[in-house]
Amino acid sequence: MERLRALYADDEPLMRERMRELLEAHSDRVQIVAEAVNGEDALAQFEATSPDVCFLDIRMPVKTGLEVAAEIGDRSRIVFCTAYDQFAVEAFERGAVDYLLKPIEEERLNVTIARLLANIDSPPDDLTPVVHLLNSQTPKTSERLKWIKALVGQDVKMFPVDDVIFFQSDTKYTRVVTENDDVLIRMSLRELMDGLDPEVFWQVHRSAIVNVRRINRITRDGVEKHSVVLRGSNERIAVSRHFFHLFKQM
Repeated sequence: MERLRALYADDEPLMRERMRELLEAHSDRVQIVAEAVNGEDALAQFEATSPDVCFLDIRMPVKTGLEVAAEIGDRSRIVFCTAYDQFAVEAFERGAVDYLLKPIEEERLNVTIARLLANIDSPPDDLTPVVHLLNSQTPKTSERLKWIKALVGQDVKMFPVDDVIFFQSDTKYTRVVTENDDVLIRMSLRELMDGLDPEVFWQVHRSAIVNVRRINRITRDGVEKHSVVLRGSNERIAVSRHFFHLFKQM
């Protein structure tokens, strides 16, 4: 059976690792030919490898996934990867592109791969109308997260963002800690920061975001070493020296 030649692009290392694992699990149907770390890199890799399909994160630095798709035109099929579902479905259901909602699940990827293989012999559609529509509907930075969704066993649990004490990256996942719960989600800190209120949630370390309203005290742990103690949690969260300036106003 003919295999799909695939490129995937995401600026988050954990997201790239997740996509690599998912695609490698389908090595009988998909051949990974390139991996890109931003939109400009994705275009360069595309020109070098001419893949059948490009899995593109919508929000990437240098060039967004939408900008990459616009330049690729009808030379490849596009699958957008996005953490947002409120704006995507109408455009994607027009059939020119497919989408994977983050956190990407294996079952949903199976559907996408089957759809791509079923149409592998037909030319890709012109993406221009869909890209224009997506550009007009992409969430603005003023839109804030109100709820965090986490899979707990077989249930999806909803947490009001205001109840979160801190977020902490944990290998492939991000911990969400409230007074009563400690769960894992497949959303990166960067994606969270895009939707969190910067007046309430501060990134204090490359692996941690804290709720400012929960800060009880800042402690000195050594030369240029600080940590924050948060109400409702027994854990101390390290503060990177790159974020010391945030506390000068306190």
